[in-house]
Amino acid sequence: MSQHMNEDVDMPVGSDGVFTVELVKSGQRLQVPADQTVLQVLEAAGVDVPMSCGQGICGTCLTRVVGGVPDHRDMYLSGEEQDANDQFTPCCSRSKTAVLMLDI
Repeated sequence: MSQHMNEDVDMPVGSDGVFTVELVKSGQRLQVPADQTVLQVLEAAGVDVPMSCGQGICGTCLTRVVGGVPDHRDMYLSGEEQDANDQFTPCCSRSKTAVLMLDI
């Protein structure tokens, strides 16, 4: 898989629902399967993200997005905040693009 760093940031997620999160501070790229949350994948990789409710209600896990388009599934952010696409809740939200770049 010889993809360039930002090649898939604007491409939509395929029908299988799988996408990649790129942690820009470390350059680490992690695949998020359809049956796991971003938060579960981050925790399995040893990345510590504060979390409380796990349902997109409290905002504890709110994470800054620096590339790609989140698929907001939370109830924490207002519609205006969701439209900005500069943060998302990894406990329940996903990605609309093949790559979601996080400020982690």
